[in-house]
Amino acid sequence: MFKTIMMMQTEKKYLLQGSIIFVLFSGLYFLLDQLNIGYTQMMTDYGLYLVIGNIVLNFIMAFLSALMWNISTALVRLTGREGKGTFMSGFAFLFGMLTYGCTPCVIAFFSTIGITFAVAALPLAGLPYKLIALLLLLLGFIWLRYEANHVKCKIKPKE
Repeated sequence: MFKTIMMMQTEKKYLLQGSIIFVLFSGLYFLLDQLNIGYTQMMTDYGLYLVIGNIVLNFIMAFLSALMWNISTALVRLTGREGKGTFMSGFAFLFGMLTYGCTPCVIAFFSTIGITFAVAALPLAGLPYKLIALLLLLLGFIWLRYEANHVKCKIKPKE
């Protein structure tokens, strides 16, 4: 079933949808980097390689998120059910927003809902947290692929 879903990704609908989601998630990941310390300060503090690494990770994570979105859409179209692995892309974004978003924003957000804590400075402009978010996306993709290959339909075939 996963091969069928991947072949569906060449349809105009999925190419357009994937492109829109890719741009949306890219924008969100780049916004999070800007809210953290920004690329200029990142280059000054850590060098060009970290900036390039963050940009490459942003594109990989946005592509993976868009692909998971498309796979989930195709899975719904074929089976009538959404895969459970799709929540990982949203969880990875939320994780990123809360960990390498701007510290004052995160503190203000949590204090509004009654949670206060001391925020430690994030090493390497939040790169370890971005790698954890990428790992969450990869786990969600693996989970979604497994679900696509092991679809359980509610309708039983005639015997």
